[in-house]
Amino acid sequence: MKAVLLDRDGVINALVYHQDAGVIDAPFTRGQFKLLPSVPKAIRLLNDLGLSVAIVSNQPGIAKGHMKLETLKVFERTMLSRIRVQGGRVDRIYYCLHHPEARMPKLRQRCRCRKPEIGLLEQAAADLRVSLDECYMIGDGIPDLLAGSRAGCRTIFIGRWKCEICQFTEAPHVRPAFVAKGLWEAAQFVRAEMTGTGQVASSPKCLLAEA
Repeated sequence: MKAVLLDRDGVINALVYHQDAGVIDAPFTRGQFKLLPSVPKAIRLLNDLGLSVAIVSNQPGIAKGHMKLETLKVFERTMLSRIRVQGGRVDRIYYCLHHPEARMPKLRQRCRCRKPEIGLLEQAAADLRVSLDECYMIGDGIPDLLAGSRAGCRTIFIGRWKCEICQFTEAPHVRPAFVAKGLWEAAQFVRAEMTGTGQVASSPKCLLAEA
């Protein structure tokens, strides 16, 4: 494997409960943007394994009128600075700003870059000069798994694998190679798999007993 493709919200930074709308979503303001624990350390570990790291993220907040482009850039600068301080490196960042129901006409479209489409992944692989089957795709959502599977990546899911998730992933082969609590655990799985050390888990089964 040569590269790791990361979703952003829920993998690198925390999701936010927006009380006014009653939804859990990406951060919309500077004060809401917070890196999740051990993320810089996890990215440094991936770097130390010789892997390129790219972020491939749906970011429809601008299209929906939740924030401005400058706020997204502030998030990016904050993220990269905190990762860099702890010795980590992100090689590339790719956003899909589109949404089919966008308030901004120029961003209202059904595109090839919005996951579960694979346009962002294809661009990242081309720029990093790797094949998609040489990449891990790590994300916390069904679109991440679908995009990764369609692109031929080895997928890792961040979160709790539950039966209702299986029902939305369309086919058994979409199930991830590993389920991790966070990016640090996912990075440790990647290290174990690449170096042949420790136990490597198989694809998860439905957790029918869980609520």
